[in-house]
Amino acid sequence: MSKIKEVLRLKYLNQLSNRQIQTMTGVSRNSVANYMKNYIELGSTLDEVLSLSDADLAQLFIKSKPNAQPLKELSIIHPDWNEVREELTKKGMTRLLLWQEYKEKQPSLYSYSQFNRNYKKYIKTINPSMRQVHYNGDKLFIDYSGVTMSITDQVTGEVSKAQIFVTVLGASGLTFVHATGTQSTKHFIESHIQAFNFYGGVPNILVPDNLKAAVISHKKGVVRLNDSYKDMAVHYGVAVEPARPYKPQDKSKVELGVKAIQRWILMKLRHHTFFSVDELNQHINLLIDGYNNKIIRRLGKSRTELFETLDKPMLHPLRANQYIFKEFKRATVGIDYHIELEGSGYSVPYIHLGKKVDVTYSSTSVLVSLDGEVIAHHPKLLQKYHDSTLLEHMPPEHQYQYEKWNPRRILNWANSIGVNTTALMESIMQNRSHPTRGYKSCMAILSFSKTYGELALEAVSAVALEMNRHKVASIESMLKTKSYLLHNQHQSANNSYMNNHENIRGSEYYSQQAKSLNKDIK
Repeated sequence: MSKIKEVLRLKYLNQLSNRQIQTMTGVSRNSVANYMKNYIELGSTLDEVLSLSDADLAQLFIKSKPNAQPLKELSIIHPDWNEVREELTKKGMTRLLLWQEYKEKQPSLYSYSQFNRNYKKYIKTINPSMRQVHYNGDKLFIDYSGVTMSITDQVTGEVSKAQIFVTVLGASGLTFVHATGTQSTKHFIESHIQAFNFYGGVPNILVPDNLKAAVISHKKGVVRLNDSYKDMAVHYGVAVEPARPYKPQDKSKVELGVKAIQRWILMKLRHHTFFSVDELNQHINLLIDGYNNKIIRRLGKSRTELFETLDKPMLHPLRANQYIFKEFKRATVGIDYHIELEGSGYSVPYIHLGKKVDVTYSSTSVLVSLDGEVIAHHPKLLQKYHDSTLLEHMPPEHQYQYEKWNPRRILNWANSIGVNTTALMESIMQNRSHPTRGYKSCMAILSFSKTYGELALEAVSAVALEMNRHKVASIESMLKTKSYLLHNQHQSANNSYMNNHENIRGSEYYSQQAKSLNKDIK
């Protein structure tokens, strides 16, 4: 019996699976499936097909095969594979849809499976970095070059290493290069802003490596981004999808891009001496256009040309206001209703004493938030160890003191006690830049004159100035224990010992010597 008849019988009379038919007849599952397809296309009953002779049946089934005629006898025009690749970079486009469109124009075109095989052969002939299909304007791949560039200090001659930031757009491969002093979060974000300006827009997704400037942790598929990097992404409306750890294929586009810029840019600059990062960037900018304008073999177009047709139309427009780098931290409101930031204090409403708050700060401003609501806004202090205090943040009694007391009143009170007390008050107010904190300490110390006496406070003030002690608790401790007396006695003893030492001649000796010298002159 013909194999074709046996397959049809087992399939339609015995209801066996393709795998079972393969086992029983030796006909492959693909051939079984083709026989089923051809049988359905015939539109005849099973009895009519089985009644045919083996020769007629074989001829009928062979003629119905779409590829039965040798390809060389068909006048087939192959698709433009460069065009196919570009079409596939459009979101929603599939190979099947493209094949169907070509098939409508050219009915004699080969099958979909052969279309795929020919496309894969073409892909192998192009640059590996261009083989993956990326959607237009979709992804920007980001990495640092392992090769750094030397920067020489003109004054000291010290040599530092500039870090080379590289980005590559997925569809076109257009490459951007930027040198910075470090790989810190601030420099990392600064390079992103420069890249967005270079491309004239922003992509849908950023694909960085897992460096700390971008990713805090990436475990078990859960990503925790650096707060500053996340804030930048929100500002520009882009998503961040870091490459998986130890999966370089996730960012192969930029891996190959980094190797290319090392060869075509960094190596060309290796003998040049740079005295600043800005100077290095100027030379990089002169070379990057030449790299992007190089014609890519097999594609017949440059990265710049591909960018104009593929990525550029799909990039999101840049925001009018450029991102300002911000940092984030958690802080606790102290008992003086201030939070500490980089050595300086910033006030918050006193009702939030002891609470944990979120601090967002840039080079120009400080925002303090509680449960997502901003409760304080200050200009960023340029100098450390200063305070920014708003009157409305103070308790009512402190507002009264702020309005009631001023440096003149405090110094007048101190003058009535003594010169050392006045000098101590001046020193305290100078070290505590904002008046509120200085007033509180000064008033507390001056009030000790009522408890311990003005003479004692004047003596303690002298010791405090000498020992550079400004804390209220320290001065009160000296008054309570009278330790300042021991300090004065110790100083007197040292002076007495030094004055009575046999090797010290004293003022009388020099007076006598002067008189003797005058007599000799006469």
